[in-house]
Amino acid sequence: MRFLLFQTKESYVMKRIIAMLSIVLSAFALTGCGYNDIQKADEAVNSAHAQVLSVYKKRADLIPNLVEVVKGYAAHEKEVFISVADARSRAGQVVLPANATPEEQQRFVEAQKNLGGALTRLLAVAENYPQLKANESFRDLQRQLTEMENQSTAVRNKYIRSIQTYNTLVRQFPVNLTASVFGFKSKQQMQFEDEAVIKKTPQVKF
Repeated sequence: MRFLLFQTKESYVMKRIIAMLSIVLSAFALTGCGYNDIQKADEAVNSAHAQVLSVYKKRADLIPNLVEVVKGYAAHEKEVFISVADARSRAGQVVLPANATPEEQQRFVEAQKNLGGALTRLLAVAENYPQLKANESFRDLQRQLTEMENQSTAVRNKYIRSIQTYNTLVRQFPVNLTASVFGFKSKQQMQFEDEAVIKKTPQVKF
C-alpha cells in the first residue's frame, strides 16, 4: 500500500515536471519561431491604421468651419458647397476595416478622392475673393489643413511600411510555419491617393 502511494506521488510529481517543461519549451518554441514577432508586427499595423483614421477625422473636423468662412464671402457659390456636402456624405458611408478587402479599399480610396476634389474646388473659390484670402480665420484654417495633409502623408507612409514589415515577416522561414499554424495571413497593401483624404463626414448646414 505504501509502495503504491509512493508510486502515485512520484507519478504526480513527474507529471507536474513534464507539464512545466512543456510550457517552458512551448514558450521557447513560440519565441524562437517568431510568434511574438508576428504579434508585435500585427499590433504595429493596427496602430498605424488607427493613426491614419485619426488624422482623417481631425482634418474632417476642420471642413465645416472652412465652409462657413467661405460662405461668408461667397454665399452664391452654392454649387460648390453642395458638391462638398454630397462628396462628404458619400465618403462618410464608406468604412475602411483594419483587414479591408481590395474592393473595400478601392471604394474607400474613390470616395476620398472625390471628396478631395470637392475640397480643392472649395479652396479654389478663395482665389476669386481677395478679402476672403486675407481673412485671418480662412488663413488659419488653410494652415491647419496643410499641417493635417503633412501628418496624413506621414501616417500613410508609416501604415504602408508596417504592412510591408508584417507581410515580409509572415512569409519568411521558419516564421511562415508559425504564421500558418496560428492563421496569420498576409495583409492587403493599401494604395492611397495623393488627393485630400477625409475619414469622417461632419455635418454641414446650409
